[in-house]
Amino acid sequence: MISPLVAVTGASGAVGGRVAARLARTGVPVRLLGRDPSRLPRLPGAVLAPPAPYGDGEAMRRALDGAHTLFLVSAHESPGRVLEHTTAVGAAVAAGVERIVYVSFLGAAPDATFTFARDHWHTEAHIRVAEVRHTFLRDSWYLAGLPAMTGTDGVLRGPGGDGRVAAVAHEDIADAASAVLLDEGTGHDGVTYDLTGPEAFTLAEAAQELSRITGRPVRYVPETREEAYASRAHYGAQEWEVAGWVTSYEAIAAGEMDVVSDAVPRLTGRPAEGLAAYLRENPDSWRHLLPEA
Repeated sequence: MISPLVAVTGASGAVGGRVAARLARTGVPVRLLGRDPSRLPRLPGAVLAPPAPYGDGEAMRRALDGAHTLFLVSAHESPGRVLEHTTAVGAAVAAGVERIVYVSFLGAAPDATFTFARDHWHTEAHIRVAEVRHTFLRDSWYLAGLPAMTGTDGVLRGPGGDGRVAAVAHEDIADAASAVLLDEGTGHDGVTYDLTGPEAFTLAEAAQELSRITGRPVRYVPETREEAYASRAHYGAQEWEVAGWVTSYEAIAAGEMDVVSDAVPRLTGRPAEGLAAYLRENPDSWRHLLPEA
């Protein structure tokens, strides 16, 4: 019996690439979609679709023709991201896709503090009323983001206050997503899974863990909103993008990220990875914090 075709978007990225590799190893037919196929991984048995930007409905429809399931990784943040998502969903329905597994964000809501989480809610709302089976994977902050957002000066700064976040590993997201995608039953239909790490911690506690693993002082400096905008002004990013950066911390301060779910162990059959274990196993993530040799 031939397994249904799974179309994977975002396969050049951290989540989509991991999921695509896992599916390919199982022998499931996989088609990889992307704006630029030259950036997509070459995986045994996986087929590369022609260029298919999310916002190009006709290109997406052609790329999804014959697919049973669409693994939809959210598009890169932009003012038009919701329209891109809804166009892709419409193309999937037109192509006859029967199921969409969408990577959303924890606490997605129309009034979420984190502005990008609002985009996810609007996308979810559109998928809910589409004529398609669906599952939402709402992941928390990435564990990889904590060392990445810590400067070479050993400072993690932002308006996160004393709030807590149960950050999650990319590997755990990919394993959970793969478990859902490989299950051809209906048990995941209409279900929303919060994908988190095993414990919620403050950013000050994260800095302490970074200090222990790197052997150098790392500290968390809480900022006001005004200080957060000022400290990020030198990037020259557009206002909507900086607002997303700043409000991601404010969502922690507001208590909207203080969620610990058992979805990862339930879906994967093993515990979710915590911060200490992640840092031990991924030294490249914090190597920039070490003094130059």
